[in-house]
Amino acid sequence: MLREARRDDIKRIVEMLSDDALASGREKLGGDMKAYEKAFDAIASDANNTLYVWDEEGVVGCLQLTFIPGMSYQGSWIAQVEGVRVDRSMRGEGIGEEMMKVVISKSRERGCEHLQLMTNKRRTDAHRFYERLGFIMSHEGMKLKL
Repeated sequence: MLREARRDDIKRIVEMLSDDALASGREKLGGDMKAYEKAFDAIASDANNTLYVWDEEGVVGCLQLTFIPGMSYQGSWIAQVEGVRVDRSMRGEGIGEEMMKVVISKSRERGCEHLQLMTNKRRTDAHRFYERLGFIMSHEGMKLKL
């Protein structure tokens, strides 16, 4: 089931975020978790931001859902999902799809105009997954590393 993440889930979330070729050098599993704890506290204190985990007698999935107020679309809210991960050993069992169904429902309940996400161009499996859920590649995303 999808539930709000707790502080004691931080290490497990970071493990899942780092468990792929694109993210393995980006996250730091060993040692000091203070930066992650600070990020968790900021997310937890923001009413428009929630970190979720999928818990099946242990955390096996995670994602972050953010609601963004906007001026476009006649002042509509936008939902954004990030950091979607499922434990490698549990992929293909429908957990990712169930997590996304819940956040799609939460986004509709919140009255959002749309739900958006970014995925690396090299994540072709993820592209197929999201397209199967009804997402379309309607925009080209860009990032500036700061």
